Amino acid sequence: MLKDDCFKDSCSIQLGQEYLALAINYAQGKGAKKCIFFFLPIILCTILCICPTSKVFSQHSQYDLVVYGGTSAGVTAALQAARMGKKVVLIEPGQRLGGLTTGGLGQTDIGNKQAIGGIAREFYRNIKQYYDQPENWHWQEKKNYKGVDYSRSEDGEETMWTFEPSAALHVFKEMIEKENSIEIIYGERLKQESGVIMEDQVITAVEMETGKRFIGKMYIDASYEGDLMAAADVSNTIGREANSQYGETLNGVQANVYGVTLRGKPAKNGRNHNLVEGVDPYIVPGKPDSGLLPTISASGPGIDGSGDSKIQAYCFRMTLTDHPENRIPFEKPISYDEAIYELLFRNYEAAEDVEKMYDYGVPYLPWANSAMPNQKTDTNNKHGFSTDFIGQNYAYPEGTYEEREKIREAHREYQKGLMWTLAYHPRIPEIVRNEVSKWGTCKDEFSRVDGWPEQLYIREARRMVSDYVITQHHCEGLEVAEDPIALAAYGMDSHHVQRYVDANGFVKNEGNVEGSVPGPYPISYRSIVPKKSEAKNLLVPVCLSASHIAFGSIRMEPVFMVLGQSAGMAASLAIDANSSVQDVPYGLLRNELITYRQRLE
Repeated sequence: MLKDDCFKDSCSIQLGQEYLALAINYAQGKGAKKCIFFFLPIILCTILCICPTSKVFSQHSQYDLVVYGGTSAGVTAALQAARMGKKVVLIEPGQRLGGLTTGGLGQTDIGNKQAIGGIAREFYRNIKQYYDQPENWHWQEKKNYKGVDYSRSEDGEETMWTFEPSAALHVFKEMIEKENSIEIIYGERLKQESGVIMEDQVITAVEMETGKRFIGKMYIDASYEGDLMAAADVSNTIGREANSQYGETLNGVQANVYGVTLRGKPAKNGRNHNLVEGVDPYIVPGKPDSGLLPTISASGPGIDGSGDSKIQAYCFRMTLTDHPENRIPFEKPISYDEAIYELLFRNYEAAEDVEKMYDYGVPYLPWANSAMPNQKTDTNNKHGFSTDFIGQNYAYPEGTYEEREKIREAHREYQKGLMWTLAYHPRIPEIVRNEVSKWGTCKDEFSRVDGWPEQLYIREARRMVSDYVITQHHCEGLEVAEDPIALAAYGMDSHHVQRYVDANGFVKNEGNVEGSVPGPYPISYRSIVPKKSEAKNLLVPVCLSASHIAFGSIRMEPVFMVLGQSAGMAASLAIDANSSVQDVPYGLLRNELITYRQRLE
C-alpha cells in the first residue's frame, strides 16, 4: 500500500513549472512574437507535466467504480453500477471474462434455485433463451439433452442451470454490451505489494504492473484471490480456523469418517472421496525406509478440530466431449511422471471388486462427468484419486504471479497426465480405459489448442476478516444476519486438504466435509465490507468475511453473482451519498435490493 503523497508526480510538476517560468522570462527579454515558435514545444511539454492525470495525455483514468477481477461477481457488480448510472471499469487480469462460470463450471451448484434473484437469475434466464435458439445446438439435438438431475430445468421453467462455457461467455458479453458505461480492460494485473494507493483509509487509485493507474470513488475486489484487498492491508486469513475460534464443529482438521453438525446431523467427511482400505503409501510397498509416494504428507493430519494454514484442493473443471468431430484425444504430457499416479494404480489394485469399489457415482470412474448441452460435460473431482491435486496449492493464495503460474501449470500437467493414464495406461482396469478413452477436450470451447481452460478452480484463497464473520452458526440457521444482501443454500462443503499415513500404515485423504444446511440463510452486508479503520471505499464480495466451513457453503457461482450485484449497488449508493461503504443505511440498501429483484428471505 502506498500513501497518497506518493500518488502525485511532484517532480514532473515542479519541472514543468520551472520551464514555464524560464520561457516567460526569456520571452520578455527577446520579444514574444520572435520566441513563440521556439517555445511552443516547451509550453506543450509543460502542460503535460503540470497535468499528469489528464485522460488524453496519461495512463491515469477516472471512474465512479473500479472493479478488479472479471469473475461472475465482477461482471454483476459492473452491470449493477452501470444500471444505476455509474461509470465503471472492469479490470480482468487474464483474457476471459466470467471466471469459473465461463471457465468450465457449467453444472451449477445451486442448493435452492429459489434463493437466486436479480442479475444472477437474469443470467440463467438468458442461458435458457440462448438454448431455445435452434442454431445454438451444433453437436446434439435439443430434444436429446436431458440435463443433470438436481439442476435440471423443469417444463415451463424460465431458467436453465447447465451450459457450455462458450454459452456463458456469450450471455455475459451480451449483457455488458447493453450498457454504455462499462469499460473492460484485459491483461492488467495489480501490483501485488504496492498497487493500492490510500490516504486516511480511502483508496485513491490502484496501479497495475504496467504502471497504469485507475482512479475511482469506490472499489470492488471481485477476484478469487483477494489481491486488491490484501494490497490495501485489509485483515484477512488463509486456511482453516480451529473449531474453538467460532464455536463450530466442521472447521479445522477433520481426520474422521463422519462429523456432526451443530444441529446434531451427520456430516460425510472422510467417508467420501477417499482411497479404499489398504493402499500402501511407500515407494517400495511395506518398506517405510524407501520413502513416501508423491503427494503424501510426511507428518500426520493434526488434531481433529485444530486450525492450520492449509487449503482445500484445486482442479480444472474440464469440458469434455465424446463427439468424434469435436474431440481432442487425451495426450500424454511431455513431463509425465508415472510415480505421481502410483496411488491411483494401487487404489484400483486394493479394491476387491472394481465395479463395486465405491457406493456413489460410477464406482470405477474417478470423475463426476455431468452432461452439458451439445454432447459435452462439466467434469469434476470424485472418489479417492481424481482431478483434485491434493496438497499442492498451499502457496497459491499469497504467491507471486510467477509462483501462481507454476502452480497452475503443475495442476494442468497433473490433470492431463491423469486423464491420459485413465484412458490408456495398462495398469488401469480395462473397463475404465474403455470408457475414459471415448472422451477428450473440445475443439470449440477455449483458446488453447489443447482444449484446456485457463481458469483454475480456486475453491478458496484469502478470506477477509471484517467486523462480521459468517460461520457455521449462520449456515445452520442458529444465528441470523439482520442485514441480508444475499441468500446461500448449498451444504457446508470442503474438498480434501491433505494426504497422510493413518495409524494402520495406509494412505488416507483428509479435509472433505459434507454437512447439510436446513435451508437458505442470509449473508450479512457487513461480511463484504472491511473494518472502517482499514478501508472506507472497498467492497469484497468473493473473498468475503467467513470461516472456512461457512465459506464452503457460500462459495457457489450463483451466490457470487448475487453478492457482486449487491456490492455494485452498495458502491453506487455510497457514491450518491458521498459516504463510506460502512455508512450506507441498510434500510436504503434493502429497498434498492428488492427493487432490483434480489431475494433476501
